[in-house]
Amino acid sequence: MPYSTSAPTLGVGMVGYAFMGAAHSQGWRTVGRAFDLPLSPVMAAVCGRDQAAVNAAADRLGWASAETDWRALIARDDIQLVDICSPGDSHAEIAIAALEAGKHVLCEKPLANTVAEAEAMVAAATAARARGQLAMVGFNYRRVPALAQARKMIAEGRIGTLRHVRAVYLQDWGADPELKLVWRLRKETAGSGALGDLGAHVVDLAQHLSGELITGISGTAETFVKERELPDGSGRLGQVTVDDAALFTGRLASGALASFEVSRFATGRKNALRIELNGSDGSLAFDLERLNELEFYDNTQPATEGGFRRILVTEPDHPYLEGWWPAGHGLGYEHTFAHQARDLVLAIAEGTDPEPSFVDGLQVQRVLSAIEESAAKNAVHTPVQTVE
Repeated sequence: MPYSTSAPTLGVGMVGYAFMGAAHSQGWRTVGRAFDLPLSPVMAAVCGRDQAAVNAAADRLGWASAETDWRALIARDDIQLVDICSPGDSHAEIAIAALEAGKHVLCEKPLANTVAEAEAMVAAATAARARGQLAMVGFNYRRVPALAQARKMIAEGRIGTLRHVRAVYLQDWGADPELKLVWRLRKETAGSGALGDLGAHVVDLAQHLSGELITGISGTAETFVKERELPDGSGRLGQVTVDDAALFTGRLASGALASFEVSRFATGRKNALRIELNGSDGSLAFDLERLNELEFYDNTQPATEGGFRRILVTEPDHPYLEGWWPAGHGLGYEHTFAHQARDLVLAIAEGTDPEPSFVDGLQVQRVLSAIEESAAKNAVHTPVQTVE
């Protein structure tokens, strides 16, 4: 339903309604009630292949109507923005068609399953930009207020010359022995496993926070469980064709070193993302399990006063906090999607280029591809010769 506002409306159509679709729906439901926007988002339609399921999702998530064909959704005159939350193998086709139809596009990360697909999406976005359509990729962790504050501090030189970036993103749902061969475990639909799902986030954050691109990479990956039961109830097994975990190191443009670990088999870790940046004048660290906080070490202070200190990122002057609660009242994961929607709506209203762009998504895709290539070369296990 449209909000009670005199602002012009922005019709939104969303493709996909599972976990990420629910998260994006939360953002669209909330954004106009938390922030004073020049356009009023209207949740016009959600799209999915199963009529009964998508109708139920529309009712549950707050969409005015439902479609079973994304082409029909794109063709609707009441939709100006297409939000893509479907599996990665569909991103390129839907995004390119939406842009060519004159729609703005928000596409979940990773941008595509391959570099070639991402390049085609960038070309379509570039052509559409000349016609006034905007395209953005959904790296929602950029919109955590503490991480936005960290980027601001780094840009201001608070940690000096960057030396190290280290990031981990760990989950454990893959360790479930009863897990079926869902789409996320198939390369043809997901593109890659933990690398694309979790690695895309930490690669983007490393580049976004540092303001630098990754220029070199070396990686290794492993699939711990090679076969899973098919989800059709037949009892038959199918091959897992993506990675379960990956380790990789890199170098940033300045020469700073970076290390990364991503896994779906880190038993006990549910959604553990941590990133730390060390510089000549200080360090910043963030832990998603304490997402309203930053750790900051100021190396310019006397050693007698040294130590990491906690910054509670809940003040009205902190990024995005003007729309929420009094200081000290924390935000959560779901707020990042309202912030994402806010930034895109403002960009559309102002005609400015949103971030992260499809070009940013392509850069991440190229890094992921380089990691896959490196991991494939490192896949041969050479026994270490012991010296007697």
